[in-house]
Amino acid sequence: MTAPLIEAQELAFGYGDRPVMRDVSFRIGAGEMVALCGPNGAGKSTLLRLLLGLHGPRAGRVLLGGDPVAGLARREIARRAALLPQESPFDLPLTVREVVALGRLPHLGRFQPEGPRDARAVERALELTDTVALAGRRVTELSGGERHRVHLARALAQEAPVLLLDEPVASLDLVHQLQAMDLLRVLVDEGRAALIALHDLSLAARRCDRMLLLAYGTLQADAPPREVLTPQALARFFGVHAEVRSDGRGRPLVIPIEPARDLPGGTE
Repeated sequence: MTAPLIEAQELAFGYGDRPVMRDVSFRIGAGEMVALCGPNGAGKSTLLRLLLGLHGPRAGRVLLGGDPVAGLARREIARRAALLPQESPFDLPLTVREVVALGRLPHLGRFQPEGPRDARAVERALELTDTVALAGRRVTELSGGERHRVHLARALAQEAPVLLLDEPVASLDLVHQLQAMDLLRVLVDEGRAALIALHDLSLAARRCDRMLLLAYGTLQADAPPREVLTPQALARFFGVHAEVRSDGRGRPLVIPIEPARDLPGGTE
């Protein structure tokens, strides 16, 4: 087995006196597209930030490219992993191309101008995310869905081997949701690794190899989607009665029916 591109080893974390997670361990290698799922408040966004070293764990450690994240400089971390958060921190009136070009900063020295390789990476990211036509517009003028595609392009322009994506399709219409997931599938098949926090369980099941189910502070499952998405698990961890059907390729489709509030542990 090849060495994982990213690995969590017995991670524990909390805010003040409130524990968030404990004993979270998993590995993701090149060519793997993994969904991170769980109910609201389970700690999915927190886990992504832990993996990037933006939070320090109470226990355990993260390895990125075989090296402990805690010992890596921020620039080196950014060369190895790209994070797309739910909410973009960029509200400056930059053009779309300027925002996407920010993804190249980890590869540039101080005051170093953009070179041909950087320009190619930016153009490819614009093309892959269908944002070429927006390149000259200011990001502040765009719709929420357009902005989200721009920031996905910024993460792709970083050309990091690991992609950590927090709800990357939440603001997108149906066609762009499918296009974004198909694009990530292509990039992963080229040799990257992706961990994608998703609420859409059926979409996760159609496109991802494995599913990490985070709930009640621990990793409840790490398995192919068809093994994770059972009616019992949906009731226990997501608080819904649901049907689970199979599509033409044997992948699960989740059809929520009603809240399962009567079941112990049905909601957090």
